[in-house]
Amino acid sequence: MTAFAKIACAGAVASFAGATWAEELEVTHWWTSGGEAAAVAEFAKAFDATGNKWVDGAIAGSGSTARPIMISRITGGDPMAATQFNHGRQAEELVEAGLMRPITEVAEAEGWANIVATPGLLDSCTLDGELYCVPVNIHSWQWLWLSNKAFEEAGVPVPTTWDEFVAAGPALEAAGKVPMALGKQPWQAMGAFKVLVLNLGGPELYTKVFGDKDTDAAAGPEMAAVWKAADDMRKLAVGSNVQEWNQATSMVINGQAGGQIMGDWAQGEFQVAGQVAGTDYTCLPGLGAQTYLSTAGDAIYFPLLRDEGKSAAQLELASVLFSPEAQLAFNTKKGSLPVRNDLDLSTANDCMRKGLEILAEGNIVPDTDQLISPDTNTQLQDLMIQFISDMNMTPDAAQARFVEIIGDAD
Repeated sequence: MTAFAKIACAGAVASFAGATWAEELEVTHWWTSGGEAAAVAEFAKAFDATGNKWVDGAIAGSGSTARPIMISRITGGDPMAATQFNHGRQAEELVEAGLMRPITEVAEAEGWANIVATPGLLDSCTLDGELYCVPVNIHSWQWLWLSNKAFEEAGVPVPTTWDEFVAAGPALEAAGKVPMALGKQPWQAMGAFKVLVLNLGGPELYTKVFGDKDTDAAAGPEMAAVWKAADDMRKLAVGSNVQEWNQATSMVINGQAGGQIMGDWAQGEFQVAGQVAGTDYTCLPGLGAQTYLSTAGDAIYFPLLRDEGKSAAQLELASVLFSPEAQLAFNTKKGSLPVRNDLDLSTANDCMRKGLEILAEGNIVPDTDQLISPDTNTQLQDLMIQFISDMNMTPDAAQARFVEIIGDAD
């Protein structure tokens, strides 16, 4: 029984952890890759242990595929009991429309504010003083995953910086490798680009552009250098003929590609493949340049339900998701960092330790999902996939369009 359920039994709210109150709750999400499926199974196991039942509503594909389906169900009067969104503004309109229920009472009863590793995660879940979601992990985009096997077969050292990675491109190609694996979905191109902005351009440029919507910064020479790096990136990715992010990760795991810019969720795929961090693969946070991470991640929201039993069980689920046992089990398999600061992470692997050190140093910034609207994000994704796909589009032309989007951003 979770801490919240114990408080509930004491009379704070109605108890719903026992078999008499057992409920089936459908939880929709897009955690469908090998590492993600192993991780979400830990949440299901923990919730089932309360006497309730996790009904898995996995939706194949990425968040950009799943979110419209989730939103359509909620707005169409067929809500699930709980659903995944990313930290930030993705569920903002649903909350404002009164279609999501707050879980403030659980967070206050269990003192989440005192144990959350990054306070901004709770802030992202809060509107008008009410908390509407459970942050379940801390994800960061700023990782370059490198295949030790690919570089050994190419006869060059494993890079320690972005410049070294770019310079190794010809040797990798000569060895029959694709230097950089990159899936063809717009969100992957945009994700890699914002890594270049933060870790090559620096946190000040990142904040000016995405936070302040500063068009002078977006049009300036520092951003021009970032677009030059993006040009290098798309040239390295020629030949990466895969669609999904985990297919690109598989290229790195198998030694077909030298590296991949992808969030720390890629680590779950390496673990499922039985590879060891620091031995079979190398993770380079911050591209080996400026080691800042964005604190993105996943959160579970709870649509408003009319069924009193299921509504009560939603609160029990919220408690389970934030519990230390579930947090440790889920994030260890997901490759992400837990949202709690009170867990024993002595068994963390090489890459997770690097992430924890950066988090402890305070070298973090908000993710772009917390700074720009979904509409602006979609425009930027469209620009990036066009730039990656069309070699005739110059970096200068792409930057000019980028400035227009930032100027109209909300």
